[in-house]
This record gives sequence, C-alpha cells and structure tokens, in this order.
Amino acid sequence: MQNILEVCVDSYASAMAAIAGGADRLELCSALAVGGLTPSPALLRLIRKVSRIPVRCLMRTRGGDFLYTREEIQQMAMEIELLKEAGSDGFVIGCLTADGDLDKEAMKPLLEAADGTALTLHRCIDVSRDLCHTYRDAAALGIDTILTSGGAGNCLAGMEAIRQLIALRDETNGPEVLIGSGVKAAVIAEFLRNVPGARAFHMSGKTEMESGMHFRREGVPMGLPGLDEWHIPVTSQEAVAAAKALLTE
Repeated sequence: MQNILEVCVDSYASAMAAIAGGADRLELCSALAVGGLTPSPALLRLIRKVSRIPVRCLMRTRGGDFLYTREEIQQMAMEIELLKEAGSDGFVIGCLTADGDLDKEAMKPLLEAADGTALTLHRCIDVSRDLCHTYRDAAALGIDTILTSGGAGNCLAGMEAIRQLIALRDETNGPEVLIGSGVKAAVIAEFLRNVPGARAFHMSGKTEMESGMHFRREGVPMGLPGLDEWHIPVTSQEAVAAAKALLTE
C-alpha cells in the first residue's frame, strides 16, 4: 500500500497550501486551536470548486471530552448529511463511554448518516482506556483508518504504542494507522527509520501569517486571554512539500 500524507486544515488558505504542497488527502475542520471542530459546508464547497482532492470532515461539536449527549450526537449526524451534500468523501468521528471505551451505541447514528463514505476514528483513541481494544472495536464498526499519537502528547512519545498498533493492523488486516500529533518532515524520517510499516501520516504544518491590520487595539482578546489576533495560523506549503518528499523517496 502506498504512503499517505493527510493534512489537517481549517481555512481555505490552508487547504490551498496543503494541496500545492502535495497532500494526498485533507482533514477539514474548524478551530484547530482547540483541537479541531466540525467545519462549515461552505468552506468545503469552496474547496470543491478548485480541487477533487479526497476530503474527510471532522465531526466534533465542541472542545473537551468525547462523552457526548444525545443532542450532540444528533447534531453531528445532521451535519454529516450537510457535508455529504457539499462533497465530503468521508468523516472523522469518535465517541467514548464514561469508562473510556468506544461507545458503539452512540456512534450508530453517525455511522448511519455517513453510510457509503470513508471513516476515520479520531484521537479519542488516545484518551481511551485501552488503545488496542479501541482499535479492534473501531475495526468491527467498519472504520478504515485510526488517527493516533499512540496515547501520548505527541507521536514520538507514543512511538512504541504506535508500533504495537501497526503490528495489530498487519496481523488482522485492520484499519490503517494514521500517525498524528507533532508530525513534520523530521518526525516522519524518524518513524520511517525505526517503525517498519509506518506509512500514513497526519500533519497540520502550521506557520504564522502576519495580520494585515495596521490599527491594532491591544488588550481586547477575542477568545481566551493570551491568544494573539495579529498572527494567523496557516498551513505552510513548504512544510507539506518537505513531508511529502520523504514519503515519495
């Protein structure tokens, strides 16, 4: 199977940079500063005007944990329908029980809404009780990709757990293991050297773009105190291209 580079983007500018850098697929979301939330169908429609690159949309109604209410699950199922109409190829989903297992009952409405599309289990696996158990449960639901940092703060720290998941993938012919959190060219090189079978990577490749505002009123944050409105995170085409070059050597 060929190597995959998925780039997580939350704006049109970032999507265009990722595509120009050679991304194989986009994970489309909003609000990456809080780990990513569900994207706007309008943004997907704009991307679809210029590119047919595969796009999977993140389904996450809010920041925080993955223990969702019935209404939050209904909202995500409704948003899946809207994003399917806008041209999404797949969805990035995940619900946990209070005890840290994959909540198969809660995920039923999402799976039904997403029927016929590709599916990724997002990093809820990294805060689940048992990564291998969650992997097997996701496989049983028909999910084809598992995004993970190996249950650690970044993928290098979780390398050993990722190695175990890749071994489980090969043993069971299970879902692809998509390595994420802290991914850049140097990190990909480290995995390619040390983890046989590592072949799918997920990155944002963010850099900061200076705001075009000349007048800047200080001390009036639009979000959490400390966030900077004058430097806008955007995907770096160069960072994506460097990562892609390693995967195509």
